[in-house]
Parts: sequence; C-alpha cells; structure tokens
Amino acid sequence: MRERPLAWRVEDCCHNAWPALRQAMFGDWLLRFAGGVTRRANSANPLRPVLQDIDASIAAAERLYGAQCLPTLFRIPAIIDPAMDASLDRLGYTMEGETVTLCGDLSAIAARLDPDVEAQAQPSADWLAAMARLQGHTPDRALSYRRIVESIAIPALFCGLRQDGQYVALALGAAHDGLLCFESVITDAARRGRGHGRRVLGTILAWGARSGAETACLQVQADNAPALKLYRGLGLTTELYRYHYRRAPPVR
Repeated sequence: MRERPLAWRVEDCCHNAWPALRQAMFGDWLLRFAGGVTRRANSANPLRPVLQDIDASIAAAERLYGAQCLPTLFRIPAIIDPAMDASLDRLGYTMEGETVTLCGDLSAIAARLDPDVEAQAQPSADWLAAMARLQGHTPDRALSYRRIVESIAIPALFCGLRQDGQYVALALGAAHDGLLCFESVITDAARRGRGHGRRVLGTILAWGARSGAETACLQVQADNAPALKLYRGLGLTTELYRYHYRRAPPVR
C-alpha cells in the first residue's frame, strides 16, 4: 500500500476515518451517502487522478443522489484531472468549501499522553452527547453522527477533556496504512484559546505513534484560521493538496 502516492493514501485514510453509511462505485468515482451529515460523507469522490467517462459519471451521480433526495455534490481534490472542473463549470455547478489537507511527520511532533484527557476505543454515550451539544446537532443529525462514528472499522481513539465535570474539548483519531487522521476536533466556544484542544490532540498523536503511524494528517476548511494555527503549531506544517466541492444547480 505504501507504494501509492502519499496524497492518495491520505484520501483512503480520511475516507476510512469518516465513513459513509452507504456507498456506490461508478467508474472512477466513489459515491458516498450519510443522510446529509457533512459534505464529505455525502459527495462523489474520485478514486484516481485520470478520469474516464466524465459525462456519464456526472449523470450517474445526479441520478443516485436525486434518488436519495440529496443534492449532487462532487468533491474535487487538486490532484485530479482539471477536466472534471471544466465539465462541471459548463453544467452550472457552483463551487464551495475549499479545504486544506495538512500533514506532518510524527517523529518530529512532540506528543504526550495527557493524564486528564479521557481516551476510549469506542465513543461513549457521554462523548456522543457532548459532541452533539458542542456541534449544535438536532436529534436526527446526532443519530446520523453516532451511526457514522460507530461505523469506523479501522483502529480509532475517542478523546475528551472535562472541566467541572463537563466535556470542553473533543476529537477522534483513526490510524490506517501508517497514517493518523484527526476528525471531529472541537472545543467549547466559551473555552477556546486555553490549550484544551492541543491537549486532546497531543494524546491522540501519542496513541498514533504507538500504533505505528508515521504521519499525521487532517482536512480543514481553508478559512478556519484558528484551526489552521492550532494544527500547524502541533507540527502539521505541510500542505499536501486542497480540495473543493461542486454543487449541482437547483432543478427548475
């Protein structure tokens, strides 16, 4: 597996760390479905850099997402054929959600297990309730989120830090093919800027190193300046590639 380019290994790891509830393969694309919870789990994702039968792939995605009453979304990493963006331009697809993929060498990152950070191999009811609270989930979205994280099939660690008995920072990490991927990193808005997120991520980094991971990676929206500062401060300083989404125009 490690003969594959790093960017495509990161793509695999991130898919595994944030699984869809259902999926379908069509040509060069993996179509993912998760009831609308996050664009990444409800979009068509490329499987290789050079794409064949682009028009047929777009038509198939539109049929399948329409059948699920979901908008047709394509996730477009910068590592694929630019002809895809050109085709979507002609069809009136809009662009949104520019995202940065960061990575860093774990051997160069100072990570330590924090004794106050709770860590578990499966998400507890308390952890899930806190995630729903901090992310402002509706009951339906909280249920879909739980189904997604409980579907993670690769080794994972769910971490949280409490103050006054209540979780104030949460994150999960998942390890695959020598990579450690962060997901669902969040800190209570009223407690940010105090190092809580760094402590949680430090524990996940230490676990990842012990699990045999060599590189840490994550994907974060390009306009999230506080998160970018946190991750780069931890040592994830290499921008590997970016991606954006293309959304189908409304049906008239």
